[in-house]
Amino acid sequence: MPVGIIIGTHGEAARELLKSTEMIIGKQDNVEFITFVPGENTDTLITKYKEKLDKLDTSEGVIFMVDLFGGSPYNASSQIALPEDNMDVVTGVNIPMLLETLSMRAASNQKDLVETALTAGSGGVKSLKQSLPKVETEVGEDDL
Repeated sequence: MPVGIIIGTHGEAARELLKSTEMIIGKQDNVEFITFVPGENTDTLITKYKEKLDKLDTSEGVIFMVDLFGGSPYNASSQIALPEDNMDVVTGVNIPMLLETLSMRAASNQKDLVETALTAGSGGVKSLKQSLPKVETEVGEDDL
């Protein structure tokens, strides 16, 4: 079974990120998500994460993919992952990160997938105008 993934975000974003990713690459096994809604706290999230971990095959490790560094989904998942050698937390979850990470799970271990997630997540952030090729214009007589 591939590395387990748990997506955790504020609100319903985790559910929607997974749905959008699966629309592109198909249904994924060994992936869960949690939502963080008003009235919940870090202890609530730890319980939710542990319930999801019970559903996953964690033998190849787990990556928690969360929205914000220092946010409650991050803080709760960090408490679970920190003492474990085969678990890590990656922040800034986005669709490019999920697409690449989920696509590479069959051929990668947990530590390599963390690097894949970091690279794909930041690489997916682009500016339209900065991504366009630079066009050099010649100075002609009409321009003088």
